Amino acid sequence: MPEYISREGLEKLKQELYELKTKKRQELAARLEHAKSLGDLSENAEYQETKEEQSLVEAQIAELEDKLRNAVIIGNERGTDRVLIGSTVRVKSARGEETFTIVGSEEADPMGGKISNESPLGKTFLGRRVRESVEVKTPAGMMAYEIMEIQ
Repeated sequence: MPEYISREGLEKLKQELYELKTKKRQELAARLEHAKSLGDLSENAEYQETKEEQSLVEAQIAELEDKLRNAVIIGNERGTDRVLIGSTVRVKSARGEETFTIVGSEEADPMGGKISNESPLGKTFLGRRVRESVEVKTPAGMMAYEIMEIQ
């Protein structure tokens, strides 16, 4: 399944993966060596906790590698007249004017104006044009939006 992500988001994921693979793995290896030096591993809580944390870190690494493998870079495609993933959309509603950027679920930040392409609002905006009106079912009820500008 594609992971839609901006170039900045991709770099952030790569950096996180690098940190986990280098620094975090080294830190855990050192902690394991120390715990082993304490004696009986079957009753060594520090060893058991570190092994559990190591397992979680390896799962995070696998998840990040999967996301990177399936990454589809999005960006502002200039000159398009339709809302795409990566588009910034200025809309008008009963609440006034708002601006949203359509991003992949990994980068969604509704309070920051970044909405997921998988959210009800994001799905509704995709493929629409300037001056089109849409209605979206929100937790507050049905909301009508008119698309004013696509960047």
